Order: sequence, then structure tokens, then C-alpha cells
Amino acid sequence: MNFCTISSARSESYTDLRSLMSQNLLSLTLSNDQLTAIDNALAALEAALEDLIALTPDQRRGLTRMGPKSEAFCRQTLTVLAQNPQVVPPSIDVAEAQADLDALDRLRPRLARLQRLNERAEDTEAALGSDVMSLALEGYALLKVAGKNQGLEGLRRDLSARFAKQGGGKAAAPAG
Repeated sequence: MNFCTISSARSESYTDLRSLMSQNLLSLTLSNDQLTAIDNALAALEAALEDLIALTPDQRRGLTRMGPKSEAFCRQTLTVLAQNPQVVPPSIDVAEAQADLDALDRLRPRLARLQRLNERAEDTEAALGSDVMSLALEGYALLKVAGKNQGLEGLRRDLSARFAKQGGGKAAAPAG
């Protein structure tokens, strides 16, 4: 496709079309070996963390939460209870609560690493999707300009469904 031909076909100038610089936030290629290594690492994590639980939304809402301020209170209370077992009835399992706290202390650094990795993965997903969407919008704009003269109007019309208003209204112009 020749940008000069497009420019003469419509009233857009060559410099306007040339100023459309494709966004490329990230170039990422994952080899089959890398994907296999990732899948194996995830399988190992899932196996190592098989005791993790999944709560229902209702269970999550019903939890008594231990926030940062409450954590100091909990730690002090467990210490005092452990030092004064004579005041603790048999129905209260201080040792189990201490084991939960120890497990929490051991799990947190790993969760922090997983959260950082997950955030990077989500940012990468967003950047890759944005790169693709930006190029698709630029390509669609080019098709609108050149489509009639290149026999592409029907294809461009098919693509315009992405911008159709909900409720059966006319197609809206793409943003950006």
C-alpha cells in the first residue's frame, strides 16, 4: 500500500499518515522450552502448595480479619496466653494458633514474591494487548482511508462491528 496514493485518495496528508507510529511497549517471544519450564515450575508450585485453600465469597466475607494493627495484638495475646497456660481453658488451642502464625510468617515472603511476579505478568499482558489493539486501530484507520480504492470496503465494514453502539445503533468512530 502506498501512503501517497492513500493521501491523494482522501484529504489526509502523507505526514498525517506517517505520524501514525505503531506502539510497541514490549516484544516478547516465549519458546516452547520456556513454556515447558514455566508449566513445570507452576506444576511444582501447585504441588508444593497443595494445602492452600480456596474460600467461597461468603466465607471470605465472614472472616474475622487480622490487619497490620491487629497483628501486633494477636502476637502479644498468643505470647501472654502461652506464658500463662493456667488461664487458658482446654477448648482454646493456643499451640494451633501459634502454628498458624508461624505458617503465616513462613508463607508471606513467598506470597510477596508471587504477587510481584503476578503484577509483572499482568502488566506484560496489558502491554502486549495494548500493542496489538493500538496497531489494529491504526490498521483500521488505514483501511477506512484506503479501503474503497483497494477493494477492502467490505472487510472494513466487517471490522467496524467492533465500534457498533449497543442496542443496534449506527457504528461509532473508533477512539484514538
